[in-house]
Amino acid sequence: MAAYTALYDSCVLYPAPSRDLLLQLALTDLFRAKWSASIHDEWMRSVLRDRSDLKPEQIRRTRELMDSNVRDALVCGFEALIPIVVLPDPNDRHVVAAAIRGRCDVIVTYNLKDFPETELKKYDLEVQHPDEFLGHLSNLRPQGVCGAAKTCRERLKSPPQSVDDYLMTMAKQRLPDLVGFLNLHRDLI
Repeated sequence: MAAYTALYDSCVLYPAPSRDLLLQLALTDLFRAKWSASIHDEWMRSVLRDRSDLKPEQIRRTRELMDSNVRDALVCGFEALIPIVVLPDPNDRHVVAAAIRGRCDVIVTYNLKDFPETELKKYDLEVQHPDEFLGHLSNLRPQGVCGAAKTCRERLKSPPQSVDDYLMTMAKQRLPDLVGFLNLHRDLI
């Protein structure tokens, strides 16, 4: 198993298309993926707030599948570290505390400004936008990223998505570099 470890912030776990790809990639053992119960709570609240058609049981099922399928992903016992973390928004301290406890190398988030480099350096952490993170993975293991994207695309049945449809979906996730990479390798997805 890879030693490089990424903590997924709640904003990359919802909406579902980015979560699906990041989780599929976590199964490749190219890196280790981590999150916490607090991070789960955040993304689940957002889904239920935005999607009245979904029931809490459905979202809990997704959470259970994530925890049971991605090896050693759930970080526990980080709460005592929360008070030592200084961030612009104190409500984000639990993310850094979980990353410290989980021995993570990077926090993957859309909210880069919420995690100042000066604070993260104290804990040998860095922060990356998911497009940057996926770009690094694409450079390291291009076929693995394409294979994961293909698996995700082919799982979509209602409605099914063509390669172009899938690329549009990923573009809506604010992943332009990933979309450019996948477009170059569209025969593999």
